[in-house]
Amino acid sequence: MDADRVFARLEELYAIGSNRPGLSDVEQEAHRLAAMWLDEAGLEVGRDAAGNLYGRLLGSRPDLPEVWSGSHLDTVPAGGRFDGALGVVGAIEAVAELEPGERTVTVVAFRDEEGVRFGGGCFGSRALCGRLDPNELDKRDADGITVGEALAALELDSPPPGGWLDGRARCFVELHIEQGPRLLTMGAPLAVVTAIVGTSGTRVTFSGKAGHAGTTPMAGRSDALVAAAGFVLAVNRLALDGDLVATVGQLEVAPGAANVIPERVTLTLDARATAIDAALQAVDRLAAECSGETERIWLYEPAPMDERPRAALLDAVRALGVAPVEMDSRAGHDAAVLAQAGVPSAMLFVRSGAGGVSHRPDEWSDPDDVALAVHALSRALATLSG
Repeated sequence: MDADRVFARLEELYAIGSNRPGLSDVEQEAHRLAAMWLDEAGLEVGRDAAGNLYGRLLGSRPDLPEVWSGSHLDTVPAGGRFDGALGVVGAIEAVAELEPGERTVTVVAFRDEEGVRFGGGCFGSRALCGRLDPNELDKRDADGITVGEALAALELDSPPPGGWLDGRARCFVELHIEQGPRLLTMGAPLAVVTAIVGTSGTRVTFSGKAGHAGTTPMAGRSDALVAAAGFVLAVNRLALDGDLVATVGQLEVAPGAANVIPERVTLTLDARATAIDAALQAVDRLAAECSGETERIWLYEPAPMDERPRAALLDAVRALGVAPVEMDSRAGHDAAVLAQAGVPSAMLFVRSGAGGVSHRPDEWSDPDDVALAVHALSRALATLSG
């Protein structure tokens, strides 16, 4: 396994841009580059109706369901080199180590996992699995461009609403950086994921009454931002006391003038938990106590990882002389979509350096850890394809 080549390819992708939104020209360029690497590895290259990219090491029994591994090539704005891209580049390197067997082993690069441009996320894997929203193609980005128009600009037709998974994947294994500090704290290079937590987005709206900032007495004001602030603090306390992570990263204040009491505040809460339904019930109660109205704008149920591909990863890690660590994933991934669609799925985490940061330019993983992970992935894929 050539670790230098893995890092060189990650740099080539990063040179295209640290901001590669889904279904954009820059994501398309990243897919073109990955297609070239798949071809160089001797894999059969193809694409599907959502623009997902595939590279197949053909087996002697093409009638058998395939073993898949991969991730995504889009990024958040000013993202890092590793998130998603390592899963694709690492899978290419891992599959290149394999000798053809009975089953076809396939590298896949999914479209628009991050969901930054149109919202929702995991567009390519959801399209494949027939899990797009009824209005998915009508969603618009900040420039008013719809998903359907973005697909057409990339010369892609509208994906069939029922998907096209058709039992072709025996299992899916996703290599990914941890995106957090837990492995770093443990001093462990790799972890096998037990489950991907449920993730949700909730829009909460608070209504008040506008008024002059100087002449309206403090007593008796109806300040929407004060109510919103109370909710944000309450959710933060809830998360600190329970098995929940919660973030308010978007907040809109109207009228939005420094000398006017806020009349309306809309915020978006990202909440993640293994018991996501119970967590969201608590969030709704807190919103009601602060006079807020909630609207669920996305919800992904928790996704347990499958025992068979997990066992293959654990055995592969042990074979490399590393004590296996197991942990859940606090971030959403394409593996969760495939798992929920009935594809036995597993994930292998690589230790994140730089304090465990992710979604930032200084995102990092050590070359030795990456090399170890790719070796483990290759061993697991060999087992699963046998």
